[in-house]
Amino acid sequence: MIDRQSVNAGENHMADERNIRQEPADRERNASSETQIAAASGELKAIIEALIFASPDPLTPKTLFKLLESEPREDVEAAIAELVREYDRPGGLQLVQVAGGYQIVTRPELHEWVRRLFHERKTQKLSVQALETLAVVAYKQPVTLPEIAEIRGVNTVGVLGTLLERRLIKIVGRKQVVGRPFLYATTREFLIRFGLRDLTELPKIEEMAEALGFELPAGLIDSAPPSADTASISPPIEESDEKVH
Repeated sequence: MIDRQSVNAGENHMADERNIRQEPADRERNASSETQIAAASGELKAIIEALIFASPDPLTPKTLFKLLESEPREDVEAAIAELVREYDRPGGLQLVQVAGGYQIVTRPELHEWVRRLFHERKTQKLSVQALETLAVVAYKQPVTLPEIAEIRGVNTVGVLGTLLERRLIKIVGRKQVVGRPFLYATTREFLIRFGLRDLTELPKIEEMAEALGFELPAGLIDSAPPSADTASISPPIEESDEKVH
């Protein structure tokens, strides 16, 4: 006569042995899957780092999403956040947010050593007159040529031309007054050049004048940086082939 209890015990023992054999296999599969996910995440982070480093201009999240359209947006955002954390450490480079994008740059305290490498030319520097005019545009924008000349007390047509050529300022429209003069404002290149996320990060005008080594025009004393609302508003642009006036 068959002992049912013994049969059941035997079956349970065999099932336990199968489970014991399967558990290491399951763990190996899970570990392998986690390793693959980590490798994919690390590769994505490396790609983003390379793109930011190679880009001549700050790389915006929008551009990164477009370049990496095959990757889930949340994965790209997570990789960017991880990169930011990794660069938040002592070292020669840092990952910063500039003009709405990301850029890998040398740390400010090391700039003098970098200048020695490139032997910075004097021709690359802006004149005192250009710096004064740029400050007027930055803190009073949008502003017209007559308004700039009134604040500085001198003719600034030539200096404005230089700033336009350097792409530090641009024409953003016309003021609705007699003569309809052009309105000038700073550009994205201005933000990049001075390491600003947006115009609200402009320092006090007195601090800028001291840092850049120019005398503050009387009309700019106590001027505050543009507010967030002002900084984001540009007058309508009217197409024109006319020269600066």
